Amino acid sequence: MTDTPVVKKPALFETDKKSALDAISQAQFIAFAPYIFQASILLRDKGILKVVEESRVNGISLEDVVTKVNMPHYSVRILLEAGLGIGLVYRKEDKFFLAKTGHFFLNDPMSRINTDFMRDVCYDGAQDLEQSLEDGKPRGLRHLGPWDTIYQGLSILPEPANKSWFNFDHYYSDNAFPEALPLVFSHNPKKIMDIGANTGKFTLACLGYNSQVELGLVDLQVQLNVAQKNMEAAGYGDRVKYFERNMLDPQTNLPEGYDIIWMSQFLDCFADDEIVAILEKCHRALPDSGRVYINETFWDRQRFEASALSLQMTSLYFTTMANGNSQMYDSKVFLELVNKAGFTVVNQTDNVGLSHTILELVKK
Repeated sequence: MTDTPVVKKPALFETDKKSALDAISQAQFIAFAPYIFQASILLRDKGILKVVEESRVNGISLEDVVTKVNMPHYSVRILLEAGLGIGLVYRKEDKFFLAKTGHFFLNDPMSRINTDFMRDVCYDGAQDLEQSLEDGKPRGLRHLGPWDTIYQGLSILPEPANKSWFNFDHYYSDNAFPEALPLVFSHNPKKIMDIGANTGKFTLACLGYNSQVELGLVDLQVQLNVAQKNMEAAGYGDRVKYFERNMLDPQTNLPEGYDIIWMSQFLDCFADDEIVAILEKCHRALPDSGRVYINETFWDRQRFEASALSLQMTSLYFTTMANGNSQMYDSKVFLELVNKAGFTVVNQTDNVGLSHTILELVKK
């Protein structure tokens, strides 16, 4: 058992709430999911949903939509008819109106970012899910580049995958930073180690939050190159050090002398035993008075099942595209790994930003 603070858990996926009619409808939605996805994107990107939205309460006829978008009559017709079944639009007296789902699919930033991420990063590789599960390797990554894991090629992903990947990553992590910074600085750290620093966004937030703190960035060199440019451009070069580390290398040790270790959306990039090994490296490098802060999205800690579903599907991205063996974790599974590595959770803060949990760890 872990020495974890007792935090009330949301009741997710504990009952089968659908009627038989709703269930069979959902089954058809799954069966036609590839076309549902592709048609929805075309309705968005070809401007059809926007034209329907602009008609407001008056609605708009098929013929009038055709005059406003650069597509043949046939193409607009079958897409709008598909949009009816999908639930993006509805039709009354031969006029189309934007449905609530269509409004959010068109205008909600999270929906747009998730959709672009799935289209540009994951869609082609999804066909390799079965092989990835069998091999424990990201077999779908071949559609983006020749790397063993996506992390080796993050900064050089082809477009539009590059833009969509970083938009996805930053949208979720950046929303947690304003609430995370007071927690991290509550112990007046002088030196913070940012493991999995990526492009250095959290490091920049720390340097702007406190004028004295020093940061150590730990990542692969391809990522540190980008982070260093960002630090120097912001004028913070004198307060930052860079440490190239492959955290999966059993010979790798972390630099010592840091009061706080921060990992944001990093440990979900690894398998169970790898997480334990990384945390054990942190344990060795950290002074007895030091603390580890982990910022993660646990699917079982979400307020809504739709949010949990997004994380569960993101786990399949890790399977097919990222590394073949990691996921967005159930917090119970993750906390057992923390305990196994020799740490105790002294604080757990749920619902940070959009969907995050921040764990504060100390050595046992």
